[in-house]
Amino acid sequence: MTSSIFDSTTGNAERTGTRFTPPDAIDSSLLPEIYNNPPHISPSGVVDFHPPIERPAIDVTPVNGGKVLMIELSGKLHKYDYHHFVPVVEKAVKENGKVRMLVQMIDFHGWDFDGLWEDVKFDAGHFHDIERIAIVGDTDWEKWMALFCWPFTAATIRYFSEDRLAEAKTWIGAA
Repeated sequence: MTSSIFDSTTGNAERTGTRFTPPDAIDSSLLPEIYNNPPHISPSGVVDFHPPIERPAIDVTPVNGGKVLMIELSGKLHKYDYHHFVPVVEKAVKENGKVRMLVQMIDFHGWDFDGLWEDVKFDAGHFHDIERIAIVGDTDWEKWMALFCWPFTAATIRYFSEDRLAEAKTWIGAA
């Protein structure tokens, strides 16, 4: 009969080390409070938790009275990133009619599935609201994005490398 160190009923099993003792409750976590007590708990007990964001993945700065939107994309876009972005765009469209966008990608890693779906919904809902889009980046896939965006908007789209940022600002009307 073979004995196992995981089964205490099989006789003498050799064990080394010490018994695991859990930490005191006060030491149970050194994580920030937001991780220990998430703010959004539904009645069903399901936690709608998003980690705290140090910097939004979409940063929007209106210029020229909101006629031009300077947008910085960084990290990975999620559904909740659009909760800040969409109202800013809608306000600019309401006040100015068609708007122009300069989209600068800084260490951008794309979208998760829900973020991509939010982006598609945004594009469909604002198909005619954007006049020009300047996409500024430094990688091949960011160049590809300019082509990928084309069917989802009536806007004129141009790609600029990072070293041509000033030219992009002039073309978009933000210089």
